[in-house]
Amino acid sequence: MASKQSGGISQPTQERGISRRGFLNLSAKGLAGAASAALVGQAAWSGPALAKTAPSDIVMMDAIPLSQAIKSKSISCVEVMTAYLDHIDRFNPTVNAIVSRQDRGDLLKQAGERDAQLARGDYAGWMHGFPQAIKDLADTKGIRTTQGSPLFKDRIPKADAIFVDRMKRAGSIVIGKTNTPEFGLGSQTYNQVFGTTLNAYDHSKTSGGSSGGAAVSLAMRMLPVADGSDHAGSLRNPSAFNNVLGFRTSFGRVPSPGADVFDAALGVNGPMARNVSDLALLLAVQSGYHAAAPLSLHEDPTRFTEPLKRDLKGVRIAWLGDCGGYLPFEPGVLDLCKTALKTFETLGCTVEEARPDYPIENVWRNWLPLRAWQTGSGLKVLYDDPAKRALLKPEAQWEIENYLKLSAVQLSDAAAARTQWYQAVRTFTERYDYFILPSAQVFPFDATTHWPKEVNGRAMDTYHRWMEVVIPVTMSGCPAMSVPVGFNERGLPMGMQLVGRNHAEMSVLQLAYAYEQATGWPQNRLPPALKPA
Repeated sequence: MASKQSGGISQPTQERGISRRGFLNLSAKGLAGAASAALVGQAAWSGPALAKTAPSDIVMMDAIPLSQAIKSKSISCVEVMTAYLDHIDRFNPTVNAIVSRQDRGDLLKQAGERDAQLARGDYAGWMHGFPQAIKDLADTKGIRTTQGSPLFKDRIPKADAIFVDRMKRAGSIVIGKTNTPEFGLGSQTYNQVFGTTLNAYDHSKTSGGSSGGAAVSLAMRMLPVADGSDHAGSLRNPSAFNNVLGFRTSFGRVPSPGADVFDAALGVNGPMARNVSDLALLLAVQSGYHAAAPLSLHEDPTRFTEPLKRDLKGVRIAWLGDCGGYLPFEPGVLDLCKTALKTFETLGCTVEEARPDYPIENVWRNWLPLRAWQTGSGLKVLYDDPAKRALLKPEAQWEIENYLKLSAVQLSDAAAARTQWYQAVRTFTERYDYFILPSAQVFPFDATTHWPKEVNGRAMDTYHRWMEVVIPVTMSGCPAMSVPVGFNERGLPMGMQLVGRNHAEMSVLQLAYAYEQATGWPQNRLPPALKPA
């Protein structure tokens, strides 16, 4: 069970502080294990020269051991901040994941203030002293939030988003933002303000998106944990492309009020991490009811600090695969996922190929008007001004134009179809405890390509059709975590979605934790640039 600290949620009680010597020894052992495992099946590297020296022990620590070391004063917050800023200076110019960097002197001053807090016994929470960069779609007080658009390149919010405020209250220090495509549209992180974010495992490839900057920052050890958001796979796709974890939460789990607080929007916020335990603790910080979001969930967020180990014997899992041939996949994607499914069988689960009793093509068809409505309505004011319209990328203009064509009848019909799909999934999950799909239909592609025009010979008719595999989950409202499944022969990562019942985030965390203990992909396969030559 979790212990409570004044000012925030602490790590679980079984996690103890460690000495500086213990911290350094633990770091060295972790690095040695990762380097040893990475030798297996290593593919050719097509990026810049490898690092000449190993990164700092501090940045190579996962979040919970780092938190322990800070709390026990084995290392100081100033040391942590210095190590991370030095590491970011070294690697970020290549991958372009962290943007709107804040002044180094001011960040070190804030870190010193966190040390002074600890010295007088004032512990904010498990993120005390963590350097954090926030996805550039979420408001950050006093730090510009551009949404990847030149129209907002100088916008500085006066208040934090709810989950950002919670992360700061838990002790984190905001060092900047993570890059995102313009308005989060498309799973390819590039924009006119900051440029393109490059994949952690191959710097010639896309990072995915829209939480591309966050995923790359995690994989490159430039952040201990990260936040993201997801409408059409924006937490799941970049996680798969960068060998990390991304958790699309149920609606209302992480309060994110929009223009209409009573609208059950398709977009949600959620946590990202390199392991499930870190991710669970971040979810505990981000989640919980907030009066500004009347549909947010009341469940006690400390639930997510409880132990994740669970006996999975007898658990039933459905594999949706390509949905009966409906979805096209680049060769190798399904094979990696099918191999990963065998892990669950070794854990005592039963895995069967099955899918809900509902025409899967109806899900995409009815998602399109809902997407146009929820995206276009917020951007219409920009489109109405010809000068501003000219600065919108074509995909944004397309969404707005589709929104302007919608009728109330179309929206009502689409919403009814969404409800039908939810009910079909609910019935399906009465038979199966979880269902699983790939997290993406293609491997990371060339970073100069805006979006794939075809998948395995099948033409894509929209800028997001190649991501259709994530839409059934989005439309169901169910929580889904993308977990790594390995790499293809070119060394490119892939992931799969572990989907649970509505509001069953804890159950998904438990399944992901068991899978992680059996595989350990993020720890076992470092990005090539992080390994010394």
